[in-house]
Parts: sequence; C-alpha cells; structure tokens
Amino acid sequence: MFWGQGSSPPPRVGARVDELGWEPVPVDWAASRQLRLAASSIETPRLKLRRWTEADLGPLAEMDADPQVMEFFPRPLDRRESDELVERVEAGFEREGFGLWAVEVRGTGEFVGFAGLNRVGFEARFTPAVEVGWRLARGAWGKGYATEAGGAALSFGFERVGLTEIVSFTTAANRRSRAVMERLGMTRDPVEDFEHPSLPPGHPQRPHVLYRATKS
Repeated sequence: MFWGQGSSPPPRVGARVDELGWEPVPVDWAASRQLRLAASSIETPRLKLRRWTEADLGPLAEMDADPQVMEFFPRPLDRRESDELVERVEAGFEREGFGLWAVEVRGTGEFVGFAGLNRVGFEARFTPAVEVGWRLARGAWGKGYATEAGGAALSFGFERVGLTEIVSFTTAANRRSRAVMERLGMTRDPVEDFEHPSLPPGHPQRPHVLYRATKS
C-alpha cells in the first residue's frame, strides 16, 4: 500500500527519478498518450476513479492528518506534504500513464480517498515492481470501497498497461489492508516478507509483508 497504508515514504521534494530507484524506459509517445487518456477515469458499480482536481486538496489534507487513517504511516502529513503528494501523483500520470486516482462515490461525487498503481520507489528483492494500493477516509471504511477500487486498478494494470505482475505490501500489523489484498486474490509467501529499507532498524513498522497478483 502507499506509505502508511504500507508503501514507500513520500520522496523528498525535488528528488530526481533516478534517486527514487525508477529505471528510465524508452517511451512510445503515441501509445503513452493513449494510455494517459484511458487512465483519466475508471468507473466501477459504486465508484469513480479519476484524475485530481483542486477541490480534492482540502478533503485529502483532512484525511492525511487523521491519526486513525495514518495509523500505519510513520506520521500524519501536514497540508503542504499532502498537496505535494498530489503534485507527484499527477506528474506520475503524465510520465507513466497510470497512478493513484482520486476516488469518489458515483451519484454523490463525495471524495473518499485514493487508489491505484505506483512504481515502487526503493530497492528490495522484488523490485523493480509496480504496486497497487489505497488510502480511504475513515467514513468510507467498512463498505468494500478499497476492494472495489483496488480491483479496478489491478484490471487496468493488467489489461491496459500490460503488466504481468503487481505487488502490494504493508506493515505486518496492518490487518485491514492485508484483508483487502487477500480479497483481491493476492497471495503471500512468508519467505518474501521484508524489512522496509526506509525505516530504521527496530522501528515497529519496519517488518513488512509482501503480496503478489499475476495476470494469469
């Protein structure tokens, strides 16, 4: 999941792509444009996954400052850090053709969090890799939204991006996120569990579990 719903910590502002561990790849610009257009929004029975707007910044910042939402993050984010997260996500959409979509409830337009795909930004035995993850406001918990949005992101990654494998990971204590990964059909081999390299030895969130999903 994404740092604190279990992925890598936010990169420092101004970090270069090579500093984040992302390998440069040749770009087919025509194909990339079509992929970006396809990624502009995805609809599920109850949700719409879409690109970000300025109106999302306030609700996102409120969510990112909630200690319960951020229980498995090193710490909550302040408004500047929350806004910068969206800037990085939008830049990723332009670079990769996929990213973390804002999630709203169809019919009401209520912003409930984000979900999507993210290139793993640190080195580990399983990298390079793309992960699926989500972060939802407390009021959206318990409704199956994370599973619904995560499933849509997996389908996009396999069917539109052409990925053959997608991973997800979180701190070992994050039972809620692990349950979502399992509902999505992702599988875990305990021998692949790892110590998150961005956290110091002895940190309670350093032990992480790894789940995988394959196109087949």
